[in-house]
Amino acid sequence: MRPVIQMEDLRKRYQIGDQEIQALRGVSLSIETGDFVAIMGPSGSGKSSMMNVIGCLDKPTSGEFYLDGYPVSQAHDDELAEIRNQKIGFVFQNFNLLPRTTAVENVELPMLYAGKSAKERRERAIRALIEVGLEQRLYNKPNELSGGQQQRVSIARALVNDPVILLADEPTGALDTKTSEEIMGIFQQLNDAGKTVILVTHEPDIAEYAKRIVRFRDGQIVSNEVVEERRRVLPEVGRR
Repeated sequence: MRPVIQMEDLRKRYQIGDQEIQALRGVSLSIETGDFVAIMGPSGSGKSSMMNVIGCLDKPTSGEFYLDGYPVSQAHDDELAEIRNQKIGFVFQNFNLLPRTTAVENVELPMLYAGKSAKERRERAIRALIEVGLEQRLYNKPNELSGGQQQRVSIARALVNDPVILLADEPTGALDTKTSEEIMGIFQQLNDAGKTVILVTHEPDIAEYAKRIVRFRDGQIVSNEVVEERRRVLPEVGRR
């Protein structure tokens, strides 16, 4: 089985005025289908640049990056937009929901860009919301939902196009401890069902829900370790 993500000697440079910033310095990483990887590192370590490259929001300066076998490092901007919509599900710290739109309508949005019919959009959005435990909140707007419920909507929206990876950027950063545990329980259930999850976090206890922790410093991977004593959430906790 080929890796869902394969990177070889990946480098990313930014020019700020007359200063060149080396954000990624020869990163090589392989992530298999069904893995659950947490990416960690201090500010300026390269983890945000890595997330932007994995999410096809930015292209590497040099090196090779294959996502689901596709050579992303050679893709044009319109191809990157299609890859983002079809192959990557994004979950953000601040949810990024449209405030005047119901949960089910928020979840339908990625399918609008994919050209799905109204009937299919509604059916798939409802299934995704049921999967994250929000069957009673389909028609609530974000201001009628708790932070944890809003993040569930965000996860459902990320799932609705059946992406090859879920990419979560600090998904518990705006949540309390109990709600964070519930959200990580959902990610673990999705991963147990076969979904590849990549999580960017600065919180060690959140990273321990993953199967593997990749640590960055100064634009390079300094460790890539299996989590020996992994935190687990009981299914009923994640489904509440």
